[in-house]
Amino acid sequence: MKIEYNFAFFDEGSKREIRRATLKAIAIPGYQVPFASREMPIARGWGTGGLQLTLSLVGKDDILKVIDQGSDESVNAVNIKKLIALTTGITGTDETAEATIIQSRHRIPEIPLQEGQIMVLQVPLPEPLRYYEPSEYETKKLHAEQEYSGAWLMLFEQIMNYGTMSTGADHPVMVHGRYVMAPSPIPRFDNPKLNSSKALILLGAGREKKVYAVPPYTRVGSLDFEDYPFGVESFQEAYCRLCGAKGIFLDEILDDLTGAPSYQCNDSSYCLQNLNGKSRG
Repeated sequence: MKIEYNFAFFDEGSKREIRRATLKAIAIPGYQVPFASREMPIARGWGTGGLQLTLSLVGKDDILKVIDQGSDESVNAVNIKKLIALTTGITGTDETAEATIIQSRHRIPEIPLQEGQIMVLQVPLPEPLRYYEPSEYETKKLHAEQEYSGAWLMLFEQIMNYGTMSTGADHPVMVHGRYVMAPSPIPRFDNPKLNSSKALILLGAGREKKVYAVPPYTRVGSLDFEDYPFGVESFQEAYCRLCGAKGIFLDEILDDLTGAPSYQCNDSSYCLQNLNGKSRG
């Protein structure tokens, strides 16, 4: 028996409601907008927030790319692509430059985003103040009053304990000089890509029922101190063992026999594109 779906799974009323919340988020960069998170055919915590944004915005002419921690072929990425393709019939791609919508878990692609593209990030915990303030009511007041001393204190305590800011991912950022925002658990290496991005960046948390945004060409800065400036992960002279790329985010791989480290591009499509370029050359 063939099951018929409405285009992009949701009914039109649901898509309009999510788009209204998205427009408000774009109008107030970094502000968390509540929305009526829908039930999805995947479990909450597996990208339902990002998926709802994508399904509310996708059109018949869009080209979709989905990645999970840099990989186009992980279980999470493949299943999301299948669901969207099943309910829309749109074309998919692994090439960042070809995509009009890019949905991602925990990474921003290495190839710079361009005008007209939409980057959708899946978010497990949208509230950057939750680490020290459990009350939703209180965090709303803190944002309204622009009282972010707790976020600075959290980073200061890391410096006192470890000699440096120890946020491996999801390092908080200040958006447009107003709101402190959780950038999703992207590595620190990706934080600078948020600043003045040519693409629209949307962030969705399905379980927490929040959506927020970084419009194109918006000023975004990672929280730091004058004497302890923010820094990204350093791979020094390391390079990808497959394509030879340097200056990108790399995964460390240990040899099973010797334990010697080697490195490989985290962004699988970027690596493949480099390899294809070499083979053509």
